[in-house]
Amino acid sequence: MQTAQQYASQQNKVRWLVVLVVLLAAAGYFGWYKFFREEAQPDWVTATPEMRFKYGSIDAEYNAGIPYWIYYVMPRVFADKLPGPGGLASLGIAWEQGQELPVGFTKRVIGFERVANNCAVCHTTSYRASENEIPTFVVAGPAHTNVEGYFRFLMDCASDPRFDADVLMPEINLVINLSWIDRMIYRYVLIPMTKKQLLAQKEHFAWIYRPDFAPWGRGRDDAMNLTKYFMIKLSMDDTFGPTDMPAIWNLKKYDDSRTNLNWAGDSYDAYTVVVDSALGLLGAPPHDKADFLGQVDWLVQYLRQMPPPSYPEAFGPIDQKMAARGKVTFEHECALCHASDKTGTRTPRSAVDTDSGRLDTWNKQAAIDANRIVAQMGIQRRGLVEQPLDGYDVPFLDGIWLRGPYLHNGSVPTLRDLLKPAAERPRLFWRGYDVYDRINIGFVTTGPGAQRAGTLFDVTATGNGNQGHEYGTALATSDKDALIEYLKTL
Repeated sequence: MQTAQQYASQQNKVRWLVVLVVLLAAAGYFGWYKFFREEAQPDWVTATPEMRFKYGSIDAEYNAGIPYWIYYVMPRVFADKLPGPGGLASLGIAWEQGQELPVGFTKRVIGFERVANNCAVCHTTSYRASENEIPTFVVAGPAHTNVEGYFRFLMDCASDPRFDADVLMPEINLVINLSWIDRMIYRYVLIPMTKKQLLAQKEHFAWIYRPDFAPWGRGRDDAMNLTKYFMIKLSMDDTFGPTDMPAIWNLKKYDDSRTNLNWAGDSYDAYTVVVDSALGLLGAPPHDKADFLGQVDWLVQYLRQMPPPSYPEAFGPIDQKMAARGKVTFEHECALCHASDKTGTRTPRSAVDTDSGRLDTWNKQAAIDANRIVAQMGIQRRGLVEQPLDGYDVPFLDGIWLRGPYLHNGSVPTLRDLLKPAAERPRLFWRGYDVYDRINIGFVTTGPGAQRAGTLFDVTATGNGNQGHEYGTALATSDKDALIEYLKTL
């Protein structure tokens, strides 16, 4: 039989065990609550499909999210690393009046508030009739965002000695009264962790720091090199091919099995493009594959049904008689490629003679490797085209009025410039200014406003050539005017 002393000792051990279990449970709950609990975004984010596209999470916050209060103070602390005044707006990031975050930026609680991106950061455009006008935003259009500038801003901040709790915490304390425990979490966990993650990314971004490569500038990205260096983890090579961010409205036009997507016809279908683009934003395999694929399904269906934007009545009425004459010119000069079985399919570069930089960045083996990696994630899609690519896709022209600058690399400012021989096209211009050029059809690319807001484009830089596609250049001026009037109607 147990003595009273043994019994008391045993009971004491039980009590301490209970206390330990309770403490461990409390610690586990605390860790889960502060770092892993998930909260849904507010209802206004999903109130309409347009708002969901602009601000809805695609789960990028898990691996690519930046703690909210770090994100909040970075533009002020590191203003010297931005191209001009206005914070992130100086990077051409679209920002609607009254919104807490720019278009394409998402905020979600996963333990703590985190900020990440969605597809709208590259696929929401804006236009204005004049500099003093409030911008009109068009979702699924090609953005004016300086994506490379945003990447560099984040990494340059992390490389700066000021990215330190002793500098950032006083700035955070100016705008929010965090609890003591949250201040400790930011100081000793989130700030060091964010710095480490951003510096790790910088290793894969080495090519954007090369002095022999010009900046992408506003409205462009080097998509296939991003895939090579982030998804496939290849070593840096000497290829460089930034291209315009494409319009992604009316995706049902690609339902025809003959069509391919991306500038060089790299992908078989819209679903593959959305999957791969979203994975690029996540920067890692999905945290919740089923939820991720549900987001992709929604995006594909939403974008399939979205019509291209109509030319704004505020710009003045389209001259219908002139447009009718222009349609005849279009059918004679342009329809063989842009309104036929060729549309949406690859045509040899030798036929159009445009810059080859984009083609040079990708190859068959890279496609095979990328498809293998996505398959290992358990994601089924038709995939990237596993064959050598020798040309560019013939683009559909729906909403062409809002898709300037033109050619795959955005090297020609306006449609009127595109109807000039290559030798007569602008060699230097400013891109990313959203004031519309109603005469030449595109955006204003010269003058103080364009220079202040835009990024300089030099057609002599690697990947920026404006040669080729010299179709319609011999037309009479009146025929060019009529053709441009007709293109407004598409």
